[in-house]
Amino acid sequence: MEKWQMYVTIRQLHEKGFSRRSIAEKLNCSRNTVDKYLNMEAEEFSTWLASTAARKKKLDDYEADVLTWLRKHPDMSSAQACDWLEEKYPGFNTAESTVRRYVKSLREEYRIPKVTPKRAYEAVSESPMGFQMQVDFGQCEQRTVGGQTIKLYVAAFVLSHSRYKYMEWQDRPFTTNDLVHIHVRAFQHFGGKAREIVYDQDNIIVVSENNGDIIFTQQFEAYRRNEAFQVYACRGADPESKGKIENVIGFIKKSFAKHRPYTNLDRWNEEAIDWLDRRGNGKKHNTTKKRPVDVFRLERETLRPISVFASVAAEDKNVIHSNESITRVVRKDNVVLYESNRYSVPLGTYDGQGKTVKLAVQDDTLTIIEGETGEVLGKHRLSLEKGKLIQDRSHKRDRSKGIPQYMESVAQKFEQYDLATAFLDGIKVKYPRYLREQLQLINRQWDSHSANVINLALEQCVNQKLFSGTEFEDMIQFLESIIVETTETALAQSYVEQLTPEAEMTYHVRPETRQLDTYVAILEGK
Repeated sequence: MEKWQMYVTIRQLHEKGFSRRSIAEKLNCSRNTVDKYLNMEAEEFSTWLASTAARKKKLDDYEADVLTWLRKHPDMSSAQACDWLEEKYPGFNTAESTVRRYVKSLREEYRIPKVTPKRAYEAVSESPMGFQMQVDFGQCEQRTVGGQTIKLYVAAFVLSHSRYKYMEWQDRPFTTNDLVHIHVRAFQHFGGKAREIVYDQDNIIVVSENNGDIIFTQQFEAYRRNEAFQVYACRGADPESKGKIENVIGFIKKSFAKHRPYTNLDRWNEEAIDWLDRRGNGKKHNTTKKRPVDVFRLERETLRPISVFASVAAEDKNVIHSNESITRVVRKDNVVLYESNRYSVPLGTYDGQGKTVKLAVQDDTLTIIEGETGEVLGKHRLSLEKGKLIQDRSHKRDRSKGIPQYMESVAQKFEQYDLATAFLDGIKVKYPRYLREQLQLINRQWDSHSANVINLALEQCVNQKLFSGTEFEDMIQFLESIIVETTETALAQSYVEQLTPEAEMTYHVRPETRQLDTYVAILEGK
C-alpha cells in the first residue's frame, strides 16, 4: 500500500472509532507507524513524503547491477541478489532485509514481476487395488506435560487406492534398521504388502540415484529382495511424485500432533493408532468420498502375502532364538502392545527401567521373548479384534514375590550353608522362570530322606556342577541305593562266623533216633 493511501486509511479508521492496535492489525503494519501517521497533519505528511521521495536510498549505487540481474533472471530471489552483491563487492555489508525491500521496490518501479516456474499437473486415474503403497517421514516438536520441548519423528504408510494409513513414531531419527522393522509391523497391520512402494530418496534407503539405476543401502536392499516388492524412488526435490503420502504427513501433523501433549512414546503411539481408527481411516476422504476403512476391506484381499519374518525354532521349551523379531517395551502393568491389543507377561517382568522384550509371530501365535536370555515369557493366540487384553492366567501370580526369602529358608536347612547358597544360585541362573518350582522340589526331600543323605547329595551336585532340583533328587536316590546295598552286604557278612574246634565237634554230633513204634505205644497208653 502506498504511503499516502495508508495515511488516509489510518485517519479514516481512527475517525470511525478503531483503536490504534486494531488499525495496525487490520492494515498489517506496526503500531509505531500508526502512531506516527496519526500525529502528523495532512500538510505536514505531504512535506515529509516529498522529502523521502527525493532522498537517496542506501543501495542506489548498486541499482544498475541489480536491475540488470532482475531483467536477465526474472525468477532471481532477493537472497541471491544479496549474495551476488557480496561476491562482486567485497566491502558490501548490508542486511538482507534491506536488499529484499530494495529489490521489491525495483520490481514495482520497472514492472519486473517475479517469475516462478510452473509445473503442469494432470489428474491421474486411481491406482489398482493392492498395486501401490507410499512411504514418507516427518518430524515435529511437541510439548511435554512438564512444559519441555521434545522432537518426534514419524514414518507413515498409505495404500494409494483406499487411502488406508499406518504410522509409527520414534523419539530419535530413523535408521535403516528402524525402517525395516517398521515395514514388518506396517505389513502386518495391512495384512499384506503392495506390489510397488514409493519412497523419497532418503539416505537410509538410497545411496545413489546412479542415473536411474538406483543403488539402495545394503540392509534395505536385502529386505526388499526378501519381500520381493518393487521400489519407485522419487527424483530429488520432487515431492509431488508422492502427493498422497505428502498429504498424509501434513494431515498427521495438523490433525493428530498439533497441540497434543506428550507423555511417553508408548502412549503416543497408542494414541496415534486410535486416531487412525477414529479419523485417519474412519472419516470420509475428500477425494474418494469414501471411508478408507471401508475401501480397505476390499483392497486387503488383493495385497500380496508377507514372508515369515520371525523364526520360532526352539532349542528347548524354555528358550527361543529369533532371527528377526519386533522389539517392545514392557509397560508398567506388565503387558506389551501389539496391533492395538495388550498381551500379558509374568508379573514382575516390568523393571521400571524400560525393559524390552522381543515378539515373534508365527501363524496365529504371538511369542514374547526375553531380550537378553532368549527365555520365552509367554505365548498367546493373536486376537483379530482391537483394544483387547489377552492375559495368561499363570501371569497373574507374582513369581518373583518372596523368592529371596524362600531361597534363604531352604539354604539354612543344609549343614553347609555357603555350599547350599552356591548351589541355589546356580539353579537360579539356569532356571530363572522355574526357580520357585525348583526350590519346592528340593524342599520336599527333607520330608522323606535323612539329613545325612541330603547333605551328601549337595556336595556331590556342587562338585559335579549339577544345578537342578531333579538331578538333586536323583543324586539322593542314588546315594541311598548305595547305602542300602552296603548295609545288606555288611549284615550278611556279620552272620557268617568261622567255627571253633569245639563248635566243629558239636557240629558232627547226631541226636538219638527212636523207632516209630515207640511213639505209637505211648499214644495207646502202654
